Amino acid sequence: MIVFDLACTQEHVFEAWFGSTADYDKQRERGLVSCPICGDADVRKAAMAPAVPAKSNARPVPMAKGAPAPAEMKAMLAALARAQAKALEGSEHVGGRFAEEARAMHDGETPERAIHGQATLAEAKALVEDGVPVAPLPLPIVPPDVSH
Repeated sequence: MIVFDLACTQEHVFEAWFGSTADYDKQRERGLVSCPICGDADVRKAAMAPAVPAKSNARPVPMAKGAPAPAEMKAMLAALARAQAKALEGSEHVGGRFAEEARAMHDGETPERAIHGQATLAEAKALVEDGVPVAPLPLPIVPPDVSH
């Protein structure tokens, strides 16, 4: 079993358990996943911290002075995920084909459009050296959804 933090379009965040990631994807596609607060069936995975079990001999680590509480950190990550999603609205996720797609647009081989994806450091340097307009983005807070 796997637990996901999910969020609806109204930004209600809730947990749901699934047999696997594939089970979640299938149930979401069939409209079987909905927000328990408002009933919205348009849900997506929300940011969540990984669950790492503590060693049995480990002592609790005190929180750093001024560090946000776990609930506050969760809320901050959710806000960051919402900002990331808003920034990527209308942008096509091209995955590992980013350098190829950016170069093709720059060379006029394909129509220009907003894209995002991954490039190696060498690919990114080559794009910059060739005058292809690119900018680095932070690592995804939420993995790209196929709807992007």
